[in-house]
Formats: sequence, C-alpha cells, structure tokens
Amino acid sequence: MSKDKLPKNFQKLQQNHPEFMAAVGNLGKAVREAGSLDEKTINLLQMAAAAALRMEGAVHSHARRAMSAGATEEDVRHALIVLTSTIGFPAVATATSWVNDVSED
Repeated sequence: MSKDKLPKNFQKLQQNHPEFMAAVGNLGKAVREAGSLDEKTINLLQMAAAAALRMEGAVHSHARRAMSAGATEEDVRHALIVLTSTIGFPAVATATSWVNDVSED
C-alpha cells in the first residue's frame, strides 16, 4: 500500500509520534523474524485475530498483505470461515464483507 493510501490516523500517528511508530514497526519486524512462519501465514493469522476483534482496518490491511504475499482470495476467505465455531457467524460474515472491500479494489 502506498503511503498516501495509509489511513489518515496512521499517517497522523507517524507525523506526531515518529519514535513510537518506529518502535511499533521494529516490534512487528522482530516478531515476524522470530519463527518459521512465512509472510502469507503470518498475515492470515493477523487477519483472523483482527476479525475476532472486529477491527475493520486491520482486516483490510492483513487481507491485502496476505494476498501480496501469495494468498489467494480463496485462502483469505477460508481463513475467515474456519473461525465460525470460534468467533461466531455474525463476526465471520462481517469480516468477509471487509475482505470484499479489498477484493473489489
């Protein structure tokens, strides 16, 4: 995602708190490199967690990142529907609508 497409709040945080945002970025990099999971799997997991927490922007972001890392739309949708017995159908349906936003871009 290009810098001009980042959410305005994210851009504002970067502008107002550059050291904090650098630390958050470094933490993200460190946890990605701490184990054997590939980028696609990491983003599918993070998207699933975001769906469980009903975080629309994070579902958008991690769905895009997962697809950029090689996940298909089918992979992304499957990662959500397997959550049904854990987070419930309404949350899965909502997260699926957010993935539709991304796939329609």
